[in-house]
Amino acid sequence: MAYPITIIGGGLAGCEAAWQAARRGVAIRLFEMKPKRYSPAHVSPHLAELVCSNSLRSNSPGNAGGLLKEEMRRLDSLLMAIAEETRVPAGDALAVDREAFARRITARLEENPRIEILREEVTRFPENGLVIVASGPLTSPPLAEAIKVLTGEEYLYFYDAIAPIVEGESLNEMIIFRASRYGEGNDYLNCPLTQEEYYRFVDELRRGEKTPYHDFERPEHFEGCLPIEEMAERGIETLAHGPMKPVGLKDPRTGKAPYAVVQLRQEDGQGIAYNLVGFQTKLKWNEQERIFRMIPGLDKAVFLRLGSQHRNTFIHSPTLLQKTLQCKKDPRILFAGQITGVEGYVESTAMGLLAGINGSRLAREESPVCPPETTAIGGLIEYICNPAVKEFQPMKVNFGLLPPLSGKQRGKDKRKALAERALRDLGSWIKTSLPGKFIS
Repeated sequence: MAYPITIIGGGLAGCEAAWQAARRGVAIRLFEMKPKRYSPAHVSPHLAELVCSNSLRSNSPGNAGGLLKEEMRRLDSLLMAIAEETRVPAGDALAVDREAFARRITARLEENPRIEILREEVTRFPENGLVIVASGPLTSPPLAEAIKVLTGEEYLYFYDAIAPIVEGESLNEMIIFRASRYGEGNDYLNCPLTQEEYYRFVDELRRGEKTPYHDFERPEHFEGCLPIEEMAERGIETLAHGPMKPVGLKDPRTGKAPYAVVQLRQEDGQGIAYNLVGFQTKLKWNEQERIFRMIPGLDKAVFLRLGSQHRNTFIHSPTLLQKTLQCKKDPRILFAGQITGVEGYVESTAMGLLAGINGSRLAREESPVCPPETTAIGGLIEYICNPAVKEFQPMKVNFGLLPPLSGKQRGKDKRKALAERALRDLGSWIKTSLPGKFIS
């Protein structure tokens, strides 16, 4: 049996690409190196493992991330469907039970007769056939070298960090209160700090012993995912205006807003595990336990996972990629996911969705496509594939990526109009560029 498409990587982008191509009648070989080999951040043998957070961010179409999700739903995204099936409370955010999410996606792909999953590491590209590279920001060194040879470009890289997770039963409910900002639900647990407690905590963060960099590494952090101690170094009040801001919250014990607050977000459907929101860290593990237990309500916290930091890699897409996600130097090879320079789980999945569509079209000798730039997906493509971008950095979806509207709308009205235009244009594009039914 011939396999028109080889997909390298069983993360979110690779799984979505496999699903989109297979349901269009194309056979797939999906390579995933786990469990034979794990990246520094992965621990589960399942496909589509979420390692940084269980939150896929806002679910409202009035938010750019919410708009992107709605576009993907209209394009029949598997991962968006499974996210809804495994959803846990998180206010406006779409958060999932991470274990159930990965387990269910793995099962859906394993039972698909057009998808063969091979648990092997890929160290070089197949010489023939279509290839989708969805190896992620933690691409293994041998494959990274193969990509470097293919592209002829030097790699850019940044450092990404993951936050600790604590056991819910170990939290002090006499201190911690449940609420969302501005009274919009009660999906978060909140640890309130006085000014004195906050200053003492920041001082220990600054003094805490950190895991050193290797000789070959240089600290180029991605601004959207800075380690908590790195933020603390930028000024005593930085955290109080960042991840620890108390805006929109009142401590029921005092009736007033605390000086600062640490929010905990539920990680699973049973409420067993909670993530320290915004607390990505490079502190040594013993220092994490010592310093984070200074937070009111966490004095006896049981840590189910401690934070860590790892090197993330991405290609210089403005130089290397066409808007169809095909490599300019070898169009039979497509790239998808965070390795393209998009930042975030949903953004990565969206790139996998488009790569899967285009891979299937190329396999069927049809022309590849790209959504209009007025859509969230199209706006991301425009950004990562824009040759005019000189200092390329990872980007999350935002309304600033979309072409401006005519008129003078502002604020919510402007965002609403942009979202309405995006969904209208996406609908027209689907009718003209993706007609026909899926193959059962």
